[in-house]
This record gives sequence, structure tokens and C-alpha cells, in this order.
Amino acid sequence: MSSPSATLTVWAASWLAGDAAPDDVIDALAAWAPMHLIGAADAETAVRHDLEWPGVTASGVSTLLRIARSEAAEVRLVLPTAGDVRGLPTGTEFARAAIATGEGIQIGAVGKPGVGLVPSQEGPDVLRWTVFSIPAVAGSAESIGLREAEYELRQAVRDAAEVLGGLPAVATGMPGGDARTLVAEALQAQAGYRWPSTLSPRHLQVIDTADNVAAILTVAASVSTNQAPSVSTAQRRDDLLRRLWDVVRTARVASANSVSIRA
Repeated sequence: MSSPSATLTVWAASWLAGDAAPDDVIDALAAWAPMHLIGAADAETAVRHDLEWPGVTASGVSTLLRIARSEAAEVRLVLPTAGDVRGLPTGTEFARAAIATGEGIQIGAVGKPGVGLVPSQEGPDVLRWTVFSIPAVAGSAESIGLREAEYELRQAVRDAAEVLGGLPAVATGMPGGDARTLVAEALQAQAGYRWPSTLSPRHLQVIDTADNVAAILTVAASVSTNQAPSVSTAQRRDDLLRRLWDVVRTARVASANSVSIRA
């Protein structure tokens, strides 16, 4: 499970489609934090969705579901990063918050007013969701489907394996042992996150593969080699890692949104 936004996107879509109960969504989000606070980005949004203003409400995930139901359209995951703002409504407060956080959700029909949600960690046990009004929900002409994401991931797996093979036997940049052990530990840490049982084997395969590649990239970015690489070698490595992260983000968005758009 890559992020709170990915979790909520897929589970909310499953609930809207009648494939999950509200308690299922609440339980899935509890893996990220036991307490979820909901706050509006501005007074107008607070009035529109019956939220506290100023301040936050502790009503939690049930409020997020109520908001999703009120929009009754599509639920779209966005995972923006510097230089890649696909799927964001440009020039909005929601877009700026999502870029700063690296994730967010749009709820509503493309081209029509909707809602944006951006999570932020308030503490070890508290996740805050800020609700934004979006004048026009954005689609993404560059988005790809699940089949294309699956194809891109096949090559990414081979490239990530080469990255892992090039890491030192002892991961000197991180405590805990060799690089492969660190990758296994990173994957094990995700075992507590759940997906709806109605997800297809293809969805699960794409999600699992993206998580595996992401774990390798996370470890690769954190460990140091035994000798300083040349400038050209370091540049090639950075370019490769950047490209692989782009494939991972694209696959995660494709897997979440190919489920959620049917809602």
C-alpha cells in the first residue's frame, strides 16, 4: 500500500460500488493512523460540506465517505512530484498542497466542480485530511491504463534488479545489514495494509510489483557504495532511479484509478 491517498481511493471506490462496507474502509485507513481529523481549506468549503471552521473535526473516515457520496462521481488518485503534475487542476490550492505532500485525491466528474483531499501526518497516531473545493476536476491526457502499466513495470523490474545487484554486500548507508535484507524488511512493513477482496489478480499483481520496485529504489537511494562513482556514472544512476520512480508512480495511479473510476 503506497500511501493513505491510494488506500482511500480504492476503498472509497469499492464502497461506492457496493463492494465494501463503511467499516471496511475505516479499518483499512486505521492501518495508517488510528485517528483521522478532517479540516476544510477555507470557510466556503466548510459550509459546503458541513465541516468545522476554523479547526478540525474528529469524526474521521465516515466524514470522508459522506463527502465522497455527496460528489457521487469518480475518485482519482494523484501522486505528483517536482516536474510531474499530471492529473492536477493547475493553479489551485489543492494542486499546491498535493505537490507539497506528494499525494492527493480528486472526487468528482472531470471538468466539473469537485473536491480534493490531501493527507498530512499530525503525529504518530494522527492523520489530518484537508478538504479543498476544486473549480474543475482535472483528468490526465498522459494517464495510462492497467495493461500499459503492467508492461512498463516488466522492464522496471529488470532495471531494478540490476540496481539491487550493484549495491554493496553491506549497506553502509543504513543500519541493519545487507541491501536485500533491507528490501525484504521494507516489503514486510507493508504487510499490514489491505486491499478490497474484489480487486482482480491483475490489479494485485501491478500493485505488488510496483511495491517491490519501490522498496528496491528506497534502499538504493539510502545506501552508499564502497567507492565514489564518477560524475557520469552517478548521473546515469540518478537518471535511472528517477525514471523507475516515475514508472512506479504511474503504475500506482493506474491501478488505483482503473478501480476507482467505475465508482
